[in-house]
Amino acid sequence: MLIVLAKAKVGDGAIESAREAIATMVEASNAEEGCIDYAFTQDILDSSTMHIVEKWVDDAALVAHFQTPHMAAFQQALASLDVSVTEVSKYQSDEGSPLM
Repeated sequence: MLIVLAKAKVGDGAIESAREAIATMVEASNAEEGCIDYAFTQDILDSSTMHIVEKWVDDAALVAHFQTPHMAAFQQALASLDVSVTEVSKYQSDEGSPLM
């Protein structure tokens, strides 16, 4: 499994302005073949920080994700907003196991 963790800084009002685009992106991405999970969260201690967590079956699924129409539409929607990605890392992992 491939895990992608990203962090973005957002300016005042950017999350509200992007909410519909984010919701569309999350729904479409989660429907992709090879997507295990795709989520955006707002940091509870710093409302100007968003975290993106993605789980993919493999690198090929992630590469295909970047070629989708919803990715292009999402990037276009965010282009005019005060959003800047500050970190992106990918990790290879097994399927994990419950902690509790």
